[in-house]
Amino acid sequence: MRALYICLFAFFFCLSAPYYFWKMRRRGNWRAGFAQRFGRYESAVKHSVTNRHVLWIHAVSVGEVGLCAQLIRVLEPRVPNIKIVVSTTTSTGMGELHRRLPGHIEKIYYPIDFRGCVSKALAAVHPDVVVLVEAEIWPNFLWKLRDRRTPVFLVNARLSDRSFRGYRWFGFLFRPLFRQFRGVGAQSEADAARLRQLGFRPEAIHVMGSLKFDAAPVDERQLLDVQALLRQIGVPADAPVLLGGSTHDGEEAVLADVYLRLRARHPNLFLILVPRHFERGKEVGRVLSARGISFVYRREITAATRLEPGAVQCLIVNTTGELKFFYQHATAIFVGKSLVGVGGQNPIEPGALGKPMVFGPNMQNFREIAATFVREGGALQVEDAAGLEAALEGLFSDPARCEELGRKARQVVRANTGAIGRTVDMIVAALAEKEGIVIVDPAAD
Repeated sequence: MRALYICLFAFFFCLSAPYYFWKMRRRGNWRAGFAQRFGRYESAVKHSVTNRHVLWIHAVSVGEVGLCAQLIRVLEPRVPNIKIVVSTTTSTGMGELHRRLPGHIEKIYYPIDFRGCVSKALAAVHPDVVVLVEAEIWPNFLWKLRDRRTPVFLVNARLSDRSFRGYRWFGFLFRPLFRQFRGVGAQSEADAARLRQLGFRPEAIHVMGSLKFDAAPVDERQLLDVQALLRQIGVPADAPVLLGGSTHDGEEAVLADVYLRLRARHPNLFLILVPRHFERGKEVGRVLSARGISFVYRREITAATRLEPGAVQCLIVNTTGELKFFYQHATAIFVGKSLVGVGGQNPIEPGALGKPMVFGPNMQNFREIAATFVREGGALQVEDAAGLEAALEGLFSDPARCEELGRKARQVVRANTGAIGRTVDMIVAALAEKEGIVIVDPAAD
């Protein structure tokens, strides 16, 4: 089985490498840490883990990094003498790690799943426990952990329809790997049922809820004064703001058309677009230009920028890590990848801020969470562009309705917190079995 996977992985890696290398170059800063992707870590990394007990947490990209940061915030006081190493796959994820985590947390790139790369990485880091955030399953990495008898956990686990079908199709490969997981924190009963079907041991699965509910409301230092930035580009203080968050290809065009029609009835309306992938900024700009919508890029705004009122109608946020700051100043929010794309983006963060939000029919990646928001009156779900326009018109015409929707969204978030504490308890229980690791009981404080 290993030999088959190794051959197939090598084949598909060579086939897809040009595309992924192009994506890395497009996102920028790809050279930094490039050797780490092949398991070659600098002496400083090796020195930081020498003679230390190590907990390795893997967070694929930006979204998982946010969860990881909050998980560490609760976990670290419980195990004060352990060295935490966090890996990520993307350069944007690495940028978030450096922005959100303190210097004593080691930050590395996750190795490509070749046996040699994985062996070098594990020999350098020598983890006592490994925690995977959400679902990042690479066979060689897991085989090597099993050979080393290293406990591995999967937290905040959820399965999209596509992932579930894929794992079932290749069950002959993944079922033995899934059985080695020491613990799995599922987001819901439905996710737990799917995990059992895929071969995870029933006794290892625990329904924790979504970590995103805990991570979203945590107050962070405000690194961006959005209100001042909007004044710089001539947006009046009382202007209603429509924000498209984490939008995907095709959704910016829909929002632009809806915006133009809404603006005929709400002349001061301002549009903010935050593409899921910041490198699509120029593409989004072409969509707006074709419709005669004047705009400015976030990266073009400096301390000296001063635009006249009405000079631009839209702001394109072509940066990473700033979406949450713009959420706070939106009058109404569209949650991306839900109308044109498939899967949807995270609705919890705008909900935690008490913002009225609208999303399309395709929220498969957050199916139960989205259904809870809608059922409890904390969000509106629409079927198409016409429904989106009608929902937004209702919100911009009725401030009381906006306030009610936001208040109920915040209630949903508050009612579903606690997953991080339960997840930390599961991980600490495994660490407590390791000789020499100090465990602090929070009840003793």
